Amino acid sequence: MALTFIPRKPLTQIVLGLTCFIGLTTPAKAQQDVGIQVGIVQRFGDRTQDTLILKANPNDRLTIRFDTNGKPQTLSAQELKLEIAMQPLPQPITEERVVFSTHRSFESAEDQAQEWRKQGIEVEIAQPERWQVWAKRDVYNTPLVRRLLLQSLQAKGIQTARIENRTIKEVPRPTWVINGFRYTRDVIDISSGSNVIQVDREKDNNPNRPFGGALRIQPNAYGNFTLVNFVGIETYLRGVVPHEIGTWAPQPVLEAQAVLARTYALRNVRRFTIDNYQLCATTQCQVYRGLDGAAASTDKAIAATRGLVLTYQNELVDAVYSSTSGGVTSSFSDIWHGWERPYLRAVVDSVNPMWDMQNRSLADERNFREFIKQKKGFNEDGTPMFRWRYEVPMTQLNQELRDYLTAIRHPLVNFKTIQNIKVIARSNGGRILKSAIITDAGTIELEKDDIQTVFEAPASTLFHVDAWMDKNKVKGFIFTGGGFGHGVGLSQFGSYNLGRLGWSSDRILSFYFPDTQLQPINNSITIWRDRSNEQTSSR
Repeated sequence: MALTFIPRKPLTQIVLGLTCFIGLTTPAKAQQDVGIQVGIVQRFGDRTQDTLILKANPNDRLTIRFDTNGKPQTLSAQELKLEIAMQPLPQPITEERVVFSTHRSFESAEDQAQEWRKQGIEVEIAQPERWQVWAKRDVYNTPLVRRLLLQSLQAKGIQTARIENRTIKEVPRPTWVINGFRYTRDVIDISSGSNVIQVDREKDNNPNRPFGGALRIQPNAYGNFTLVNFVGIETYLRGVVPHEIGTWAPQPVLEAQAVLARTYALRNVRRFTIDNYQLCATTQCQVYRGLDGAAASTDKAIAATRGLVLTYQNELVDAVYSSTSGGVTSSFSDIWHGWERPYLRAVVDSVNPMWDMQNRSLADERNFREFIKQKKGFNEDGTPMFRWRYEVPMTQLNQELRDYLTAIRHPLVNFKTIQNIKVIARSNGGRILKSAIITDAGTIELEKDDIQTVFEAPASTLFHVDAWMDKNKVKGFIFTGGGFGHGVGLSQFGSYNLGRLGWSSDRILSFYFPDTQLQPINNSITIWRDRSNEQTSSR
């Protein structure tokens, strides 16, 4: 896929969105800005008392556009208070969908979706809470077709797919009052003369957060609404970089983060196709808080790297990063399912030869435990989550497992107690690839970062687990490890050290993303290539 780029215009005039054309290649030409669509409030209307207050800056006005009986209508106001009205349906309706699987990450959900497509089944990726793979609703659009699909899968021995349904008696609709008249519409476009709108969701703790660009209220796939921010990517970065890396880091570190945040955003515009926007504003994408927190240091870094992205063989890289690697970064397949990314591989996070993984593989449990004891000589020395140890009582572990099994409708949900937690396999970089939770009712096997979905304690998959004994009785389990987050790509705390050592931003990026290239955005670059028909999936 190639990018279609948007020349710089006032934000209200940006042709917002990213258009991708399969197989299209045009001469390379650097562009100034690209419009993206970010869901900044993803579940507006999930509570009947939900309220959104949108405000123009002083001496400015909001322009509010919507349709009335198919005809466009425009209103003007300094403030717009959106509330939720529950509209009863003439008759209750049953909404149902076929759910194939549930995942901790988009990456693993996408890989699973591609596996279903290989079998000729059309699917879509959703995020009602956790990421899920659904049978495509407009294809499997009747109860009979959905049940025939389920029967055909069961006949092949596939028992994981299920039908989820709910009865709906009323639906939420956005409503507001202007000049004494109440309006109720499902799609509302809001802009301002200054291209800045203050957003206050009353149940949040950060009122009056300013966002550049324009906004839209629109329906999503879960029966409520999303507030979408249409914004140029360089403005978007002003709300990402300060919150992802901080404003105090050395300038080369801020520049590296700006390049990664820009690359990540463009690479991931497909995430919320089901909901008709592109990115979210949470840690499931990148933390984005509009213009709130924009600082001179991060603005300088964004400007210094304007339009620069990181590529591998002229394709945008998966520009992932995490807080702390724990002394060794993860390869892509250590954490997620999918084809291997050659530039995302396990690297000892140190400028010194601290550990020889070729001769002392961390896949060996004894080597791994020795590695975790090492606390000096790494880029992250002394940082809060470089090493950690959590003692978790059995009552808490049992409840967390029960909650997980209930959410995925697992047949062992009625177990009484956990008897053991085991690491079955590790990667060369020490990350857990397979684990097992043994209960009195049976064993639950988990892959990769699924164990972090079950238990709150481990801050990464770089850990070992031991029984917590009290008078010959298992009181709970002890998780001992390092790192915070997935550990793939750049370590933010590690990059701080490299910046203090005087490394440039491109050198920092090369350390964490070997064999990649830094180049200006241009139309010859591939955003993302669908490899669902290639035999390169890592499992």
